[in-house]
Amino acid sequence: MLDFINIEDTDSEDEKMIENEIVRNIKKFILTLGSGFAFIGNQYRLNVEEQEFFVDLLFFNRKLQSLVAIDLKRGKFKHEYLGKMNFYLSALDDLVKQPHENPSIGIILCKEKNNKIVEYSFRDFNKAMGVATYKTSNKIPDQFKGLLPDSETLKTMMD
Repeated sequence: MLDFINIEDTDSEDEKMIENEIVRNIKKFILTLGSGFAFIGNQYRLNVEEQEFFVDLLFFNRKLQSLVAIDLKRGKFKHEYLGKMNFYLSALDDLVKQPHENPSIGIILCKEKNNKIVEYSFRDFNKAMGVATYKTSNKIPDQFKGLLPDSETLKTMMD
């Protein structure tokens, strides 16, 4: 329950506004989380390969001996939030976590959730996945000429 933050229950709520109110009321928020939490920061910066990423709220739990990242979402849970949180946790474990600490924990704090969507999003998350890059070309390889339309034909088809 985040009744202590002073925002109206409207769809126009901004995640930044929610974050600012939580930070302004950090003691109440920590007590809402439970015991053993220490506030590390908001918009906690992670530098990965010369790119910056920001965790909305970062805590440390003394009992769990673990970093706890919270990603604030103003609306309903979406399955793509899981990928973002997984990235944050991997980066925190690699760049911030101390050797004696346990792996980081993530909490996606949403206004609403559909339990089945959450279940399907988290089920079997350890499946093999990867990322590949692609290239584009205006030239069709010889073996595909006549089988695929050229770029000019595609442009006229799209108009």
